[in-house]
Amino acid sequence: MKFFSFLFLALFSIDAYSAPHGDELYARHCSSCHGLSGKGGVGVPLSLPSFLNSVSDEYLEKTIRFGRTGRIMPAFDELSDAQVSAIVKQVRSWSDKPAPAEDTTLVKGDSKKGKQLYTKHCAQCHGETGGGGKGTGVTFSRKRDLPIIAPALNNTGFLASASDPMIRDTITHGREGTPMMSMLAAGLSRTDIDDVVAYIRSFETSAAKLKESLDGSDAESPVITAVSPYSLEETIENLKQAITDQNFTLIRTDYLDHGLVEKGKENHKQVVLHFCNFGFLFDALAIDPRVGMFLPCRVTVVEKDGKVTLSAINPKRLSKLFNNHELDKSCNEMYEVYNTLLEDATL
Repeated sequence: MKFFSFLFLALFSIDAYSAPHGDELYARHCSSCHGLSGKGGVGVPLSLPSFLNSVSDEYLEKTIRFGRTGRIMPAFDELSDAQVSAIVKQVRSWSDKPAPAEDTTLVKGDSKKGKQLYTKHCAQCHGETGGGGKGTGVTFSRKRDLPIIAPALNNTGFLASASDPMIRDTITHGREGTPMMSMLAAGLSRTDIDDVVAYIRSFETSAAKLKESLDGSDAESPVITAVSPYSLEETIENLKQAITDQNFTLIRTDYLDHGLVEKGKENHKQVVLHFCNFGFLFDALAIDPRVGMFLPCRVTVVEKDGKVTLSAINPKRLSKLFNNHELDKSCNEMYEVYNTLLEDATL
């Protein structure tokens, strides 16, 4: 008897020790975007009562699993089911009300009528094709009196996570504390709202095509490189001239290992040039302030074994890395700039 009691206690201790801690998991995986207490930031606020009291645990679990392709929220498919549940429990702890039950009933409506109603009442915030508001949830890219950017509705992650009744309830009652008002109070009938739900559900085909096109960016190399026929010094001077010709301001020229080694012992055959176009910088930061981690722009020039090579980060990988398709245009523009700089410096 003592043996079985000891075995039970041992197994209980192992389970207790190995059970995931939702607060730690949330802090590690979610807080940088949603805030430590769920008040939002780059990501949407999660602790709003009008949000928590209207979404099921299943919706939160699916959102963590599927993310939002191209809309900042990544898919956390590496987390175990127990870890996802622990995070949901942590988020749910910010409400004193129980989670609403999941309702998977299909809403029947006329999507053609719903399209007309959507265009009139919803497109201003959520976009003509359901692409969502521009920018992120931080005040640099949204009006300060808005706590949230309108989410994308033509998104595979959203459509896979949100049930028809949840979408209907959100449209019907709105979200207190956000710009999302009650459409029932605004004059739409319950039949009208069902029609809008049907139209939003019809986004599934276009959402799947968008996801497929965004997934294709994995083929891009993370680095752009070029070999120079000139000496290290000549290549650097050529690059400086090319930077000026492209209307960028040269900020500084430095050794790549500056600050990593004792002063005076830097490798003089590894040089990095920092430069910026401040108008472009402001526009990019307004789209997604996280690009500041990769700014100002820079090109590295290295001489090794008599061979001079230039390299720069490939901006086309930024959108994939940050999961924000709004960066595509800016990243494509910067890709062309980098290519032009490398070509002009090595001609």
